[in-house]
Amino acid sequence: MGILDEFDLSGQAAIITGAGTGLGREMALSLADAGCDIVGVGRRPEPIESVGDEIRSRGRRYFGIPGGDVTSSTRVNEIVAEAIQEMGRITLIINNAGLGGTGRGKTLPELTDEDWHSGIESNLYSAFYCSRAIIPHYLDNGGGRVINVTSGWGYRGGRNNFMYPIAKGGVIQLTKALAMTYARDNIRASCIAPGLFPKTDDEAMLEQLGSRQPAGRIGFMPEMGPLAVFLASTASDYLSGETILMDGGSIAAGLTPAGIIPQSES
Repeated sequence: MGILDEFDLSGQAAIITGAGTGLGREMALSLADAGCDIVGVGRRPEPIESVGDEIRSRGRRYFGIPGGDVTSSTRVNEIVAEAIQEMGRITLIINNAGLGGTGRGKTLPELTDEDWHSGIESNLYSAFYCSRAIIPHYLDNGGGRVINVTSGWGYRGGRNNFMYPIAKGGVIQLTKALAMTYARDNIRASCIAPGLFPKTDDEAMLEQLGSRQPAGRIGFMPEMGPLAVFLASTASDYLSGETILMDGGSIAAGLTPAGIIPQSES
């Protein structure tokens, strides 16, 4: 068997939340290119249908689940049950869906209960609910993988930015707890912390944002896919509980090179 055979995902089936756009879409397409069948989950039907067309064109099975509110534990349980019924067996779940910016810029006394719940539930509860729902299936079927998507904000605080860093830090710890608890059940948990992958075609803005990064550029969406394939493959069988920073060196370089400069009150 050659080294590239380690990355063959034929016979695998993955649930990906937030699969219709952005990084979720790129990971779905790359997994499909490697042979994986896909269950795409998202709130809006149009993106979920669009990515499904591309996956089917690659010769892979696809099952789209729109209206996928992953902040509802009841809905998550339904999503996982529907995916298992359709695919027969699920071998991977990627907890990618999240919501950035909730309450950002507000001081702590200005934050409402709604701000708090929205930020924490969309970014942390969602990963917890999805992991909890899939683990029994993995235990009954000889194992599986969980890939959580966090952020560099999970490693650092932000001025007047509370819920997102707190939730994303929690996702990192959730990954470690899953890895530790289920290591002997052939269940692997890993985490990806993307850096700056802007959803814009504004060349001037991209150049400005990239100039602040250690690599001198922003991340490109298709770069995320191969990492997801690696973490889904047998090539990563002895990797669990780790968070991989896909950020061009931003966290390693410290705060200032990434353009995130602490400001004093004055």
